[in-house]
Amino acid sequence: MATTTAAQRRAQAKVEYDAFLAVCPSRQLLDRISDKWVTLVLAALGNGGPQRPGTDCAGEPRAMRYSELARLLAGISQKMLTQTLRSLERDGLVTRTVTPTVPVTVSYELTDLGLSLYAMVRGLKSWAETHMDDVLANRETYDTRVA
Repeated sequence: MATTTAAQRRAQAKVEYDAFLAVCPSRQLLDRISDKWVTLVLAALGNGGPQRPGTDCAGEPRAMRYSELARLLAGISQKMLTQTLRSLERDGLVTRTVTPTVPVTVSYELTDLGLSLYAMVRGLKSWAETHMDDVLANRETYDTRVA
């Protein structure tokens, strides 16, 4: 029986990733990145914060402080922002930098892996903003028809 190295086993597992299978790790990743807060944190870090209405996420990626993100992401609790940032850091999508100042400054920035995902998220965010009127009209039509 031939033995395989750890690298060979990882390569084989990578070929076999299938998000349609319940046990596939890629399904867990899809679950994580489809979370609304993950999407919004990635969008914020990727476009440098809020943009003027009608612009297409045209800002440059930049590091943002925790407090900046908390102010920008209306409705997110401190607990949820902390959990989201930790999960993104664990997955290698975000780096956390602590600067020893008084008080301590903590900032978050997209990694190269995070930037590659941001490219996808930017398109989703833009699509949602562009087509929201159509979706709302369809919802209203549906609700009227079903009621």
